[in-house]
Amino acid sequence: MINSTLPTANEAWGFYGTSGALADADAAWAIAFPAVLAATEGTAEGVRDFLDSRHGRHFADDVHNGIHAELDLTAAIEAAITRWMGWTINRETAREIAMPMGLPYLKGFVFYFSLQAQAA
Repeated sequence: MINSTLPTANEAWGFYGTSGALADADAAWAIAFPAVLAATEGTAEGVRDFLDSRHGRHFADDVHNGIHAELDLTAAIEAAITRWMGWTINRETAREIAMPMGLPYLKGFVFYFSLQAQAA
């Protein structure tokens, strides 16, 4: 599939559902999806599934922290991406999701969900 913005498959939870509590969920999705895709070089399905997951909810919480720190939505998303790309997969998480230890956290989870989508 061509890497393009896919709609959420989880409007009630994940990034989309959590974003609706503080911002316009559609606007947040429209900014976050292509930004995460570009940062991770993953697949559109992997980004969608990451954002729709419990990890996407935590990513949205990080975006909300940026908004509470008076960043606009785009800057808050970019700050969250930078933070998540700065963290690395540790030994326990590497075992859990079968991604290499030391890989940037955000990239590792998007790759994990990309592989899961391909296997389905």
